[in-house]
Amino acid sequence: MSVESDISRKVLEFLHRYQRVHQSDEGVPTTTDRIGEAYENRKSKIDYFVRRNESIHFVIPAFPAKSPNRSKVLGSTPDLGENLALGFLQSLCDYVGHFYSPGARITICSDGHVFGDVVGVSDILVTEYREEIEKLVATAGWMSLDMFGLDDAFGSRDYPKLRDVLECDYSDSLEALKENIRTDAATRALFDGIHRFMFEDAMSAGEGDVSKTKIRNQSKASAYQTIRRSNAWSRVVSEHFPDALRLSIHPQPPHSEKFGLHLVGTSDSWLTPWHGVVLDDGVHRRLVKRWKAEELGATMVSRHNRPSHFVAPQITAESKEELSA
Repeated sequence: MSVESDISRKVLEFLHRYQRVHQSDEGVPTTTDRIGEAYENRKSKIDYFVRRNESIHFVIPAFPAKSPNRSKVLGSTPDLGENLALGFLQSLCDYVGHFYSPGARITICSDGHVFGDVVGVSDILVTEYREEIEKLVATAGWMSLDMFGLDDAFGSRDYPKLRDVLECDYSDSLEALKENIRTDAATRALFDGIHRFMFEDAMSAGEGDVSKTKIRNQSKASAYQTIRRSNAWSRVVSEHFPDALRLSIHPQPPHSEKFGLHLVGTSDSWLTPWHGVVLDDGVHRRLVKRWKAEELGATMVSRHNRPSHFVAPQITAESKEELSA
């Protein structure tokens, strides 16, 4: 085995410790056989950088903006959840440096402006959220992380116009997406997860006399639109970073081009820092929805005069089992 192949193998084996696997594929042995052709594709991408003695480049569409659903999150600004997630990504690059001295770097492809209008978050709030993320990265000195957004890709901050560009030039048709949802388990799981979030957020917002069925149908339409925009953004990211290895915040099947990654511990494989809060029980820090932390009698903690996370050192064994259910 060549030196570069040995390095690539070690990096991939390390990544598998944090892999977020699509549930239908859980239980399959964690071996290189499980990855099949995808393993070779990922390895070849890492080999590309190792041959050049360059930092291994990863891209991850993530950190869009906080959910507008205040029963899930503490507010519109980053909190301990984002801090832990960013710190993990930097540590990931540091760990790679143990096997390979040039290390790694991660470009966070912030997708808030891509679908903020669909999920009910204004462009102003998306911009403020990204600026706060950049402050966290700069203050902590996480030098392996950088940001890339819709404005970076197209050199404009006319976000409605840029979303039109995504729709016209990069997006699949709604019919094609529906067919993929019908025939592809991973796409169907993605749709189900996003639809669930959309429905929860719409129900929390309170739609007056609108029926639950109507809200569910409206949420389904929003989920379709979000996925179409997200897929279009993926194509833009691929254009700008064709050699980078693609990471994902969502669970992915072993054969996927994307590598699903756990950023912060949680029993809900779809939960992210921007859809939940950190609950610290004195032993573990994990993501839960805000209402769950409050239901458990947790206390909210502030940092720098902002809500940060919850603590609940009194959590019982039964409560911990409930969190893991």
